Amino acid sequence: MLVGTGLRLWGLADKPLWTDEFATLVFSLGHSFQTVPLDQVISLDALLAPVQQPPTSASQVVTNLLSESNHPPLYFVLTHLWLRLWTGLGGQSTLVVGVRSLSVLFGVLAIPATYGLAWLASRSQRVAHFAAGLMTLSPFAVYLSQEARHYTLPILWILASLALWLQAVRSLQGQRRFTIPEIAAWISINTLGIATHYFFTLTLLAEAIALLVLAIAWRSSLQKSALWRILAAIIGTAAGGAVWLPWLLGAHDSELTRWIYQGDRSGLGWLDPLGQAIAGWITMLYLLPIQAASTIVVIGSALGLVGLAIWTIWLLGSSRSRLVQGLGTATPAQFPSSGQAFVLLVAIAVLIFLGITYGLGMDLTSAFRYNFVYFPAVLVAIAIWVEQSDRPVTRWGLSRPALIMLMAALLGSLTVVTNLGYQKTHRPDRVVDAIYAQAPAQETLVAIAHRTHGQTGRLMAIAWDIQERYPVSATGRPAPQFLLAHQQRPIDAANRLDVVLSDRPRPLQLWLINMQTVPPRRLEAVLDDQTCLPMQDAASVDGYRYQPFECR
Repeated sequence: MLVGTGLRLWGLADKPLWTDEFATLVFSLGHSFQTVPLDQVISLDALLAPVQQPPTSASQVVTNLLSESNHPPLYFVLTHLWLRLWTGLGGQSTLVVGVRSLSVLFGVLAIPATYGLAWLASRSQRVAHFAAGLMTLSPFAVYLSQEARHYTLPILWILASLALWLQAVRSLQGQRRFTIPEIAAWISINTLGIATHYFFTLTLLAEAIALLVLAIAWRSSLQKSALWRILAAIIGTAAGGAVWLPWLLGAHDSELTRWIYQGDRSGLGWLDPLGQAIAGWITMLYLLPIQAASTIVVIGSALGLVGLAIWTIWLLGSSRSRLVQGLGTATPAQFPSSGQAFVLLVAIAVLIFLGITYGLGMDLTSAFRYNFVYFPAVLVAIAIWVEQSDRPVTRWGLSRPALIMLMAALLGSLTVVTNLGYQKTHRPDRVVDAIYAQAPAQETLVAIAHRTHGQTGRLMAIAWDIQERYPVSATGRPAPQFLLAHQQRPIDAANRLDVVLSDRPRPLQLWLINMQTVPPRRLEAVLDDQTCLPMQDAASVDGYRYQPFECR
């Protein structure tokens, strides 16, 4: 836990806040994105007002979140209470540490929780220590812990839910009785998980399908009383989660979720989700500097990750534990082990992800962070698979392959904290550097096509980075002004830009951000009418496409 805490706190405030983290910050403070003016030129302070005002109340957090976003409120309410401890302690960097540190806390707590689940599953301290080590050093776990988002808290709920799911599996086998307190605890944990992230329901779906598969496989010796108790837990969970159903159905067709829906695939495009899924699985264990500036380092890192992945597959395939055998056996003496049950659960979860991706067009593989749904089960399954074999134990208490995996995972977590891998999803810092690389103009206007608070957050990230790294007091250069050109229709942003530019003094340096949804002919006509000439070609970084113009 000390090592895990150190890794997760390393450089916590160094990476720029990105759009989703601004959503966390604004909503957790109890404020609203709707207070930021649209369709008019605003100052940097006006744009950042929702994150620079003191917190309001927890009830206001819930109200704003449910009316403006598509997420359940539990994590945001907890962050609201957490941020109150940081109020008045410092400037922007302190606030960044404050909003991200709650994820760090939950991420550290996941280490002993993983130990507990692995011990419950295996009754082996060797396996439990290895599983806890994987959670400590996993690049994916460190990455999630440094995000001011609701991923590490549901991982805790998943670990607890899996522990009770395992007890339910054993009750089907007749090894134990699934007690009323366990049923109540399972319902409560599952309800809290749904109130933290709607994707927690995918974990529950995988648990339910796995139980169904096992019940069918063991039907000749199934414990009927256990089945009724499990059914009661399922009904209780459904009742507890039903309160969020109206918002969950609304999120399905929300403008905020449109990005995850992919268009028609053709040719090799059908393989993209598989490639993305495999890459996400690898980063659960390993990562090397694949986002370094040097091309040679990037190529070498990619080859190294391929080699580690092949070695791991060979290691698991050559394991003598026969972990994946026996799922169809019926006699109690031959019932599958806990490790086999976890392998089944992971396989079902992966099939659910691929089914949603290919069947519903929602590409869940495009955002690695969504793998939190089955990530804890993967670590426990691997720990049991590797360490419940007859491999000799080193003086460190683990097998040699386990130590190699942990050392490789440590390299991966160091890659994350040094920003050479798992960089932030959006890179506002790169846009800001481009703006300040240009000679200062009398006035600079940064304009973005606006649809939801996602674009407001993108522009906030740019303003925040300017205030942090290029303050007026240090540069002597006036801060840019900003325009959120709202798009009720695609052409609206261009029309609003035309009106705004007509009133601005010249010369004017204009930066257009993410204008891809604006009809290009109309946008070009506006720029020509306003005598705005391109200063350089359009460029793209993660989350942004930008181009500067000089308006005379």
